[in-house]
Amino acid sequence: MSVHYTLNLRVFWPLVTGLCTALVCLYHVLRGSGDDRAEPPDGADGGFPLLKVAVLLLLGYILLRCRHAVRQRFLPGSPRLGRHSTFSPRHFREPSLGILLESYYEHEVRLSPHVLGHSKAHVSRIVGELVRAGRARGSPGPIPGGALALAFRGDFIQVGSAYEQHKIRRPDGFDVLVPLRLPPLVALEPRSLGAEPALAPAFHGCFVCALKAPPGASGGHWLRDCKPFADGFCVDVLGRRHLSATMVLRWFQSHLQRSLATVRYSLEGRCRVSLTPGGLEQPPTLHILPCRTDYGCCRLSMAVRLIPAVHLGDGVFLVAPPPPPSPVGPLSELPGGLRTDALWGVNTARQEQKLLSWLQERAPPGACYLKCLQLLKALRDLGARGLDPAAATQWGRILSSYMLKTVLLAVLLREGPPVQGWDEAHLGERLEELVQFLRDCLLRRHTLFHCVLGPGGAAAEVGPLPKVLREAAPVDLLAAFDRHARELAAARLLSTWRRLPQLLRVYGGPRYLARCPPPRSQRTQGFPEDEP
Repeated sequence: MSVHYTLNLRVFWPLVTGLCTALVCLYHVLRGSGDDRAEPPDGADGGFPLLKVAVLLLLGYILLRCRHAVRQRFLPGSPRLGRHSTFSPRHFREPSLGILLESYYEHEVRLSPHVLGHSKAHVSRIVGELVRAGRARGSPGPIPGGALALAFRGDFIQVGSAYEQHKIRRPDGFDVLVPLRLPPLVALEPRSLGAEPALAPAFHGCFVCALKAPPGASGGHWLRDCKPFADGFCVDVLGRRHLSATMVLRWFQSHLQRSLATVRYSLEGRCRVSLTPGGLEQPPTLHILPCRTDYGCCRLSMAVRLIPAVHLGDGVFLVAPPPPPSPVGPLSELPGGLRTDALWGVNTARQEQKLLSWLQERAPPGACYLKCLQLLKALRDLGARGLDPAAATQWGRILSSYMLKTVLLAVLLREGPPVQGWDEAHLGERLEELVQFLRDCLLRRHTLFHCVLGPGGAAAEVGPLPKVLREAAPVDLLAAFDRHARELAAARLLSTWRRLPQLLRVYGGPRYLARCPPPRSQRTQGFPEDEP
């Protein structure tokens, strides 16, 4: 994806004016310090041209600010929509609303490619050293070293929006998969739970992994040889030993702490690092803080989620713990003899990245579908303003970044390649289409399936998939949420869309301006009902 820089005139003009003023002051100081300087003859102009240039620049800056203030003052209000006309086709056709959208994207949504590139490179260096140290240390815990030890594979996989070119606001959060190396005597037999009728829909995207003998191994000898590994990392499910995500995650966090102690001293000159364990519900987070002696241009504090992963093949990984909305937590029994500590999630980021690249190759130059996804995320963030913490958490889980990316892929694949009508001139219309499709999915007028799992997975068109994913049942991503929560989220989404012009005026503008608090009437305790 090509990126470009834009000149922020609101920063450029004050900077140039201040620089010219400083030069004029410096000139007058140097002129006054010269005692032997000859006086100019009568009638000669003893001024300095830079003074005139500074005055002109100051006038230009004042005119620019006045023009912006007048334009914001006379923007037309948001059109009121009737109950039976939810999405007006003229909602974004007025140039003033398009200006608001573009201004908000440039000032609040779009990431600087320079800062993002520096942040990703910094994360790659730090995580690389940590993973290499973890591989060199071997395995602590129940099996210290040997042929049956669990260990780091030695590499890491960078996933998430920062690496798919649709991250917004700040490059301060990253996701990294850390692949684990299983012992040679251990093989896995993964199974999808999508077709289990007794399980709640929240578990349909999970997998379980039974241990099996590798090809050529004798059954009786294999059970005896791998018993230390099974006792340290497995649980019994339906009479078979299954790899436990909880035990692997506990080992992973302990091994990361030991590895970090090894490299902490060598990193002191570049940054300060600390590790926050995630317990049983979240993977550990590596916090990277800039040093006081670091005078780089991108001194950002970053949080990197380090996710343990087991490779299934073809770039597909099982991850611990399962990602939301799959329930995780204390050990409990599930229908059919299953256990929550044996549940794994699946990560198909590689296939989704290939799918986005495949669509980009078939899209015309300047297609704005990634920009629409970024604005859809910004719309979600605007909708969360004013909610109490519990409602904001539920809102963020339902409209997670992965859910919004799946909405974009579903709309693009529904139209079919080549992608047409996604140029910058139709940005508002395409954003409206995404919002309408998401609203229909929340109200169950459409079903939002996982884009990879199941025989209808779209990502199978751009690369091979393991057999267990091809044969898995399709997973409805919104089935884990009850009807009331989905309807409230749909109402909140519609309300945010209707008030979008006002929200863009209130919360838009340059980052260095103070943020205005939302009106008291907009602060609610939960999702509001649909407006008349």
